[in-house]
Formats: sequence, C-alpha cells, structure tokens
Amino acid sequence: MTTAVPAAGWSGAMLGLAGSIVLAVLGLRAQRWPDAVRRRQLQAAVWCMLGGAALAMTALEVALLTDNFAVSYVAETHSRATPLLFTITSAWAALDGSMVLWVLILAGFTAVVMRQVPGTADRLGTGALGVLGLVGAFFFGVVVLAANPFEILANPPADGPGANPILRDHLMVAFHPPMLYLGYVGFTVPFAFAMSALLMREGGVDWLRRTRRANLVAWSFLTAGLVLGAWWSYEVLGWGGYWAWDPVENAALIPWLVATAFLHSAVVQVRRGMLQAWNFVLALATFSLTILGTFLTRSSVVISVHSFSQSAVGPALLAFFVLVVGAGFTLVVLRAERVASLSRPESIASREGMFLINNLLLSLFAFVVLLGTTYPIFVEAVTGQQVSVGRPFFDRMAVPLSFALLLAMGVGPVTPYRRASAAVLWSRLRIPLLAASAAAAAVVAAGVLSPGVVAVVGIAAGIAASTVRQLLVTAPARTPAAVWRLLRGQRGYWGGQLAHLGVAFAAVVIAVSGGLAERATVTLDRGQSVDFAGYSVTFEVSEQHRQPDRLVTDAHIVLRSAGEVVRVAEPRLNSFPNQPQAVGNPSVWSTLGQDIYVSLGSLDPDRVTLNLYRYPLMVWLWVAGALVAAGGFWALGTPRRRSPEVPPGEKPPLEVRAGG
Repeated sequence: MTTAVPAAGWSGAMLGLAGSIVLAVLGLRAQRWPDAVRRRQLQAAVWCMLGGAALAMTALEVALLTDNFAVSYVAETHSRATPLLFTITSAWAALDGSMVLWVLILAGFTAVVMRQVPGTADRLGTGALGVLGLVGAFFFGVVVLAANPFEILANPPADGPGANPILRDHLMVAFHPPMLYLGYVGFTVPFAFAMSALLMREGGVDWLRRTRRANLVAWSFLTAGLVLGAWWSYEVLGWGGYWAWDPVENAALIPWLVATAFLHSAVVQVRRGMLQAWNFVLALATFSLTILGTFLTRSSVVISVHSFSQSAVGPALLAFFVLVVGAGFTLVVLRAERVASLSRPESIASREGMFLINNLLLSLFAFVVLLGTTYPIFVEAVTGQQVSVGRPFFDRMAVPLSFALLLAMGVGPVTPYRRASAAVLWSRLRIPLLAASAAAAAVVAAGVLSPGVVAVVGIAAGIAASTVRQLLVTAPARTPAAVWRLLRGQRGYWGGQLAHLGVAFAAVVIAVSGGLAERATVTLDRGQSVDFAGYSVTFEVSEQHRQPDRLVTDAHIVLRSAGEVVRVAEPRLNSFPNQPQAVGNPSVWSTLGQDIYVSLGSLDPDRVTLNLYRYPLMVWLWVAGALVAAGGFWALGTPRRRSPEVPPGEKPPLEVRAGG
C-alpha cells in the first residue's frame, strides 16, 4: 500500500502525458486518416488524458487520507492532526498538488470539447483539440518532470508539518483555489479555437460562437474566485482589508480584465463583423496572462502570501509563456490579411463605438496593473536592486480608469448600433441622469461630502435606473411573469446587465467602505475600555485553548452600546507546530449596515494592542461580487437557436462569413 498508491499516481500522470501527446498529433494532423478511425483515436486520447489526471488526483487524495508519509508530497504538506477537510484540500495547498488539479481541470475541459466535435471533418474542432493536447502535454510534463508529488522517500517521517497555516485555517481553501483554476484553465478553450482558426485559415465568427460558453464559464469562475479570495483575505489575514494590490492578486485580476474585454468585443464581431483581429489578440492575451499569473504564483520572483516555494516549475512556465506569446502573435501577424475586419464603426456614438471604448479602457487597466506588477521584477533582473511599486501607484491609476469604465458601462447598453442621434440618446439617458442626480443629492443631504463617494453613488444609480428602464420598456407587459419571460428569453443580454449592476453595486460599496471607514489602534490593559465607532470596547480576558493541530490564544473583547453588551469579539493567534510565527485571525462582526473588525497587534495576558476598523456596508461587497458572477452564469442559459448577444429591441445579428 505504501508504494502502490504513488505508483498509481505516477502511472496516471504518465498516461495523461501520453494521451496529450497523441491528441496533439492527431488533432493537428487529423486529415491523414479515415474519419471513423480518427474520431475513435481522438476519443481514446482524450480519455487517456482525463483518466490519467483523475487517477493521479485520486492517488494523491488517498495518500493524504491514509497518512502515507512515504510519499514526498504528503510528508511536506500534511500532518496527522490536520482535520479531514483540510487534509482533502491539502491536495492543492502546495505546488506539486496544485499542478495535478490543473491537469485534471484541463482534461475535463478537453473532454467537453471532444463531445462537441461531431467528427474530424470538423477541421476547426479537431485543430482545437490538437492545441488542447499541446497545452496538456506541457502541464502533464510539468507534473511528471518538475512537480512530481509521487516521489517515494527512503526514510519517511512519522509525521509532517502540515500545510501552510493560512491554507488550513478557513473553509475558503475548499472553494477559492479550485474556482480560480476553473477560470484560469477554462480560458484554454477559446485560445485553442482561436489558434485552430488561424492554423486552418478560418476567419468569421464560428470559433467565437463555439467558445462563448467556455469563455463565460471561465470568466464566471474567475470572477467568483477573485471575490472569494478577497473575502478570504479579509476574514483571515487580519490586516483590515480585502485587496492589497499584492502581485499574485494582480496576476488573477489582469487576465480577468482582458477576458472581460474579450467578452465585449466578441459581441461586436458576432453582431457587426468588426474587431476580428482584435478578438484573436484578446483570446491569445487572456490565455498568455493566465500562464504569466501561474508563473508569478508558482515561482519565487515575487514575495507574496500566495506564492509557493522556488522550484523548476517557475522557469518551465516562463519558457512556456514566451513560447505561447511568440508563436501566437507570429501566427496572428502571418494571418493578418485573413483576419482583418472589413468594416469599422460608423460613429463613436454607437453601440460598437462604446464597446471599443470599453475595450480600450479595460486593456489599459490591465496594462497598468501588469506594468506595476512586473516592473520590480525587471528592475531586479537588470540591476540587481530591489524596488517596489506600492498601493499609491495602483490606486492613483485605478481610480480614474474605474470612473471611466463605470461611465462607459452606463452609456453603452442604451446606445443603438451603427449611429446614435442626440435625440435618441437623450430619450434613453434622461431618466438615468435624473436618477443619478437625485441619488447624488440624497447622499450630500445625508452629510456625505466625499466627492468620490458622491460621484460613484450617482453613476451607480444611473446604471441601475438605465437597466430598470430598459427592462420595463422592452417587456411585453409590466407584470412579473412578462418580465421573467423576457429575462429568460434574452439571457445573454440580461446576464450582462446583471453583471453590470453587480459591478456598479461593488463600486458603491468600495467607495463608501473606503471613504467613510473609521480606524484606530489602541492598547488596553485588562478591564480597560475605549470608545470607538459608537461602542465602548473593553479588553476583559485572554485565554489559551489546545486544539489537535494548534494552540489558540484569544482575547475577549466586549463591545457595548448604551451600557448593553452587543458583541463579544475574539481575535486570536494560532501557534502551529514547526511554524516559527503565530498566525493571527481577526474577529469580524458583520451587519447589514456595517462591519466592526477587530484584529490583534500584540497580546499579553494583561495587555492587548488592537487594530479596530469600522467599514460601512461591507457585507454588501460580497453580495455585489456574487451578482457579477451570477450574471455570467445566467448568460450561459441562452437558447442555442438564438444569438445571445442581441439586446432587446434590436435587429437580428449580422451573419459574418468566413474571412469577413
């Protein structure tokens, strides 16, 4: 049993590698064999990929659950005292295991694509399978050669240190990493179809139509992963925030921004036959940036709570990134005449014009974040000096770009295609502008004088009013049943509007919680109190509790209002065996109106230093993030017989021929 399980895992990785190589060869050279033979071979190769990846992950989980410390990965990341949930999640809590999860998800997406390829006469589909095989061969090769979790130790330890404390201290470890991986890996599908279309010299919108669902799935999961990661950081790290422009946070944000641009520009090509070359670039850039993000996470080039230790995986990922970018953009240039769009926007005051502005803003935003993230790496590589790009740079650049994106998001959906007259725009924007003005005035009347908060609330109210107006105008009748039928019949359009509402709502919460927050750092002796945010905060006692995998030291902090106890906060320090430094956890009291956030600065039996925060409306940020992701998932339900990108009240889509 000691060696059988890792041997099975190794065999699974090798089987997946073999299947990927065969799939790459068959997919890219499919026209050389009879159709029936080719399809069976393609299916067999895909099943080898999926079966091998599933076997590898199963073997890894069995090794963890059975405390098989003869396996190198188990000895490095597991301990006997680790609770069951965190034993299971240990499979992706370190570098080698995370790559096994990666190939499992990639094999799953490849199997889905295989089911949608009717036969090898489908040149675009078989070519995409070939590209997926190439990508799979690389990642399975990483598992086999550079990140092998199934090595056998000659002298296994009796116990191990367990996973990183941050990765065994919150339920979110079961959801955040897998969702991020589903997002990252999912973008391989549109990349594969884009490269296949270029290789096969097939222009047009077929590759966009066939990858729309995969693109939405990946985008929605990446959105959910980003939101859950922010929530996890807020609930666990104790620094009082949810987004710090950490390099690895940025590494997930950058492809999300580019993928968002891709979703919007794909609409323009399907609808109007424009931006074809730009869509190829965006599909390639999105996938390339997921590889770059993976490199940043799984190498030691950046210092981050998210990054893994240095290994051979980092150089391999960097080499693969350079290869993908070089080969991909070379192919785009070679096919430039074939993929060039034949039409351009008639006017910037049009739906396609607003989409173009939206694309440029999102791309600029992504470039700014990429520049700020990678600049220190380049400087250190060239000069040997360590420099940092801090939060002030990102905030200074992100704020104006975010305002511009919000404005474009408010105006774009109500702008007609081709050309918008001033009269049409005014008729569609009159009510949203009134709503925006009223909301801004109400905020000022309530005593909020921060220009940023007032502006964001006004813009968000205008976006909400525009969406409601569009819904009421286009519904056949103003009844719940009629509105529901409209929402179901035009899922693509209304899914996008739901995501827009979520983004606007999130912008309001970010502006209010940041602009109107209260913060204080206080040191209290036992029994001493201090006033904060309308509460009396008292340090009562400090206690220690022994748990199976840690020693917990907490402080009992009592919050009183008008003399009545309303909350007992218990921020804590967790001391893990074989870990030199204790890990703190804050205590967060969330209500519909505000969060009271208490974290430990230092803790002695008779004295405590507390970091106190009050964030208005904070809980609604997670609701807003859920709305954004829900918009993507809702758009997935668009009936296949209809074009999902047609907004209500508009004409049917323009059919774009291959190459046009």
